[in-house]
Amino acid sequence: MAKRIYLDYNATTPVDRRVQDILIAELGNYANASSMHEDGRRVAAAVATAREHVASLIHALPEQVIFTSGGSESNNTIFRTMVSSALETTTSRKELYAGKKRIIVSAIEHPCVMESAKHLASLGMDVHFVPVDSAGRINEEIYRDLLLEGAKSGEREKMPLFVSIMMANNEIGTIQDIQKLATLAHEAGALFHSDAVQAVGKIPVDVQTLGVDYLTYSAHKIYGPKGVGALFVAKGRPLEPLIRGGHQEKGMRAGTYNSPVIIAFGEAARLAAESLGDYGTTMLRLRNLLREGFLAAVPDVHINGHSEYVLPNTFNISFPGAEGEAILLHLDLVGIDVSTGSACASGDLEPSHVLLATGVGPELAHGSIRFSMGHETTEEEIAYVLEMVPPIIAKLRSFSTISPKER
Repeated sequence: MAKRIYLDYNATTPVDRRVQDILIAELGNYANASSMHEDGRRVAAAVATAREHVASLIHALPEQVIFTSGGSESNNTIFRTMVSSALETTTSRKELYAGKKRIIVSAIEHPCVMESAKHLASLGMDVHFVPVDSAGRINEEIYRDLLLEGAKSGEREKMPLFVSIMMANNEIGTIQDIQKLATLAHEAGALFHSDAVQAVGKIPVDVQTLGVDYLTYSAHKIYGPKGVGALFVAKGRPLEPLIRGGHQEKGMRAGTYNSPVIIAFGEAARLAAESLGDYGTTMLRLRNLLREGFLAAVPDVHINGHSEYVLPNTFNISFPGAEGEAILLHLDLVGIDVSTGSACASGDLEPSHVLLATGVGPELAHGSIRFSMGHETTEEEIAYVLEMVPPIIAKLRSFSTISPKER
């Protein structure tokens, strides 16, 4: 196959041609959206329309959406807010948040959440990483215990302030029951945040039904430009600016609007909402072709993630006896782009913390590959992958020092 095959859509997506056209056109509209003159007002109106589309994608109100530089900034903003909330001394919030120090996150979060949680722990917060089962779903029994321990003991420092659990995992695609987890958090008096960067645009996301307090998503995962994302904040929930300065975003995120990419984000969100149903059906068909093809052609494989609650475009598989980086490089040579895990952790020689959390051993984790599909993926491309992978795995296994019994 002459052209390269891109199967790394969870890392980033190509910018949709229709989004590109809007982005290029808006580069010529250079006025500051905060300016009072006609040119500035025109840009401000386009930003407002984009906000409506971005909010509508998750069934939020426009005023509940704050534009940021992406998922990492949105997530860091929320974690920073939690420190301020725990130290809050004003009468209106003291009884709700002050003195609570328990932070609960899942053990399979994206690095920007994991590192934010570790930073809060270094500041004296009571951070807990709730484990998952072999399919990557939250252990609800332990989750409930962590939520209720403070109430049972009467110690305010053990009372939960905040929970952060991703909606869908970027590596294995497992989807969590966010509505149930958020309800349990609220019953315990905690705020609830979900990193939905990998979910929005792939599966239906309705913040009203889910009942979350905060939710983050990003343009470059839905065929929009990089460098722009959004943070949903439910009415009345605390928010501490990560970036201070001007009046933009009602003072919650300072900085001159990057209006071209924001407006392009709006178009990407509009298109994602329109294609959501067809996207899910198509991706699931391609994923099933890949899954069935590997099971038929490659002996001794391990499929990672949940069999039912999984993103329709994501397929993670381990090949015992073959090292993931070697598989990736061999596939690269035959024109296939894949990943061994999170793009934000590339270059890290440690096995995936996500796979380790599901109980997969280090050797098996090192032999994992993530195939993530998108709008431009075809059945012909899947057929080519299924043609190329089996001999590569056989070749790498022939060099392996691990015996078949150890695999």
